Amino acid sequence: MRASVLASLVLGAGLSLACGGHDDDRQWTKEELQELEDKWGYDWSFSGIGTFAHLDHVKCLTNPSERYDIAIVGVPFDTAVSYRPGARFGPRYIRTASARQIGFRSFNPRANINPYQAWAKIVDCGDIPVTPYDNAIAREQMTQGLLELGSHRTQSSAINKPKLMTLGGDHSLTLPALRALNKIHGRPIRVLHFDAHLDTWDPSKYPAHWGSTHFTHGSMFWMANQEGLLSNATSEPSVHAGLRTRLSGTDFGDHDDDSRQNWVRYSADEIDEVGTQGIVDGIMKTLGTEDPVYLSIDIDVLDPAFAPGTGTPEPGGWTTRELIRILRGIEDLNLVGADVVEVSPAYQGNGEETSLAAAQVAYEIISSMVKKGMQGMAKEGEAAAAKDEL
Repeated sequence: MRASVLASLVLGAGLSLACGGHDDDRQWTKEELQELEDKWGYDWSFSGIGTFAHLDHVKCLTNPSERYDIAIVGVPFDTAVSYRPGARFGPRYIRTASARQIGFRSFNPRANINPYQAWAKIVDCGDIPVTPYDNAIAREQMTQGLLELGSHRTQSSAINKPKLMTLGGDHSLTLPALRALNKIHGRPIRVLHFDAHLDTWDPSKYPAHWGSTHFTHGSMFWMANQEGLLSNATSEPSVHAGLRTRLSGTDFGDHDDDSRQNWVRYSADEIDEVGTQGIVDGIMKTLGTEDPVYLSIDIDVLDPAFAPGTGTPEPGGWTTRELIRILRGIEDLNLVGADVVEVSPAYQGNGEETSLAAAQVAYEIISSMVKKGMQGMAKEGEAAAAKDEL
């Protein structure tokens, strides 16, 4: 073994010398290039540039001809929060936490696929450079950036529009995401929202002597409803899951407002009565498998014991295992995009448990997107075969 390694090194040195220090005019053979790829074209979990899961980094916003099926995009924005800031550093830390998701060792047993070695071209598009100084400008930057990224052409014929896996950033970024999706798909979208909080609060519920602020990480779904971005059909509600927040005033008025905005609610406590499968069944019964769904996951759906690094922690949440089990159970949803938000690394422990949880959540979502695409390809193949028989 050692002799073969030494021989390879000697051969490599010979190649370098033979090329005269990489002569620009040298025509490299496929065999020589493949040898270089075999020698140097891989990373360990602790090496390489810090992209998500060691994916190729492409500046997609300045390369409009770049094709991809799924894109990772960071939105480092956190100036619409109501308590602890710091989520602008979320994308960087989530990427770092994804380092053990190496292409050659990312087979997902539950999905029976390796999402990074399947049909989909997945790239890391980097971050949208969002201003930290003006929320109105930032909101427009996020909207235009996500619209541009979601409008690229796909590499595979399995899907006709690319899917974005967005890393936040505070939760207000979901409003720009829904605005972009409305333009891309030309219709309202349904949402599956994992969170400790409703995020449908009417801004009038906040103190407003100095003026009302609509765009916050607690009112973006209220704004989305006002703008007609969410389905208002009673047969097509959106879904909250993992709720355990305190409410305004002295009654259930916040829930009444939420119901009027066409949401179905599953509290965190319900998992004790129906288990993870009961939550999965309720979500799938409500959302089905055909309508386009945007999946938005606030990491504070997890208990602070598992995800302390977040802006508005609420005790009594789900475990990381429970959330992942539920995500695996909803893989048949027709996801058109997703985000994982509110990771504030400054408040997490030295073990980076919050970032690790977010990176795993993203991996599970990407796995489901890729698996769903494979199912679509299989249906197309069956339809083509049946047509041929006719």
